[in-house]
Amino acid sequence: MTLISMTDMLQRAQAGKYAVGQFNINGLLWVQAILQAAETSKSPVILAASDRLIDYLGGFKTIVAMVNSIMEEQRVTVPVALHLDHSSTVSHCKLAIDAGFSSVMYDGSHEPIEVNIQNTKQVTAYAHKHGVTVEAEVGTVGGMEDGLVGGIRYADLNECVRLVHETGIDALAAALGSVHGKYHGEPKLGFREMKEIAEAVQVPLVLHGASGIPAHQLHHAIELGHAKVNYNTELLTSWAAAVQTFMQFNPTVYEPRAMMTPGKNALVTKVTELLQLLGSTGKAKS
Repeated sequence: MTLISMTDMLQRAQAGKYAVGQFNINGLLWVQAILQAAETSKSPVILAASDRLIDYLGGFKTIVAMVNSIMEEQRVTVPVALHLDHSSTVSHCKLAIDAGFSSVMYDGSHEPIEVNIQNTKQVTAYAHKHGVTVEAEVGTVGGMEDGLVGGIRYADLNECVRLVHETGIDALAAALGSVHGKYHGEPKLGFREMKEIAEAVQVPLVLHGASGIPAHQLHHAIELGHAKVNYNTELLTSWAAAVQTFMQFNPTVYEPRAMMTPGKNALVTKVTELLQLLGSTGKAKS
């Protein structure tokens, strides 16, 4: 199995009223764990590398080589996309595409809509020539991501329509109340706005900051057109808790494999749970 774009998997998910999970990778064992869970669950899956972690992960080409090699070693048969998450530059999107990423997100949400559209157009034109899908964002997802803190700004309906129709993007992240990081209290998603945007743009929607969103709200968001749901914090906290617990009871252990394996196992368990929650278990294209 080779990396594929998100187009087919998201369209199938939207039609089937389930969502494909995007899981951010933070190293080799994360790739192993996410792919293991997806293969066992027979679920399509999206691996994502945050733009701000590209250097930490070894660079675009290293990430592609790592994912492809692990897919081969683990004999992965389910559909897998490799996605560049939250890139704020056209140049990084092009570098990712040239390296072999099968999907990119240009995030111009902090720019005026005219600039967002102009840059997204460039990314989409380049990506589509290479069979790569493009996600873009309107509005601002709040909270903290990779050390950066932002406030919530709801997506504007007219801006969403313009961005989709003028750029030809394949998926839209319309910020409607979700946040990166941990929630303080129950999140309040804008379902009325969500319905209006979904009906107007007619492309799969993307829910960022899904960690901590209650199941009933998540399922309602999927019903209203969200075919891609992004997780990072929920995996980070599961991994950290497992590693910290192991070290608490095994303070003299220093071998990396022994220290990290509980974290990997926790990732497999958490991703498996989330795939079931999203309804994508058993939905891998045969």
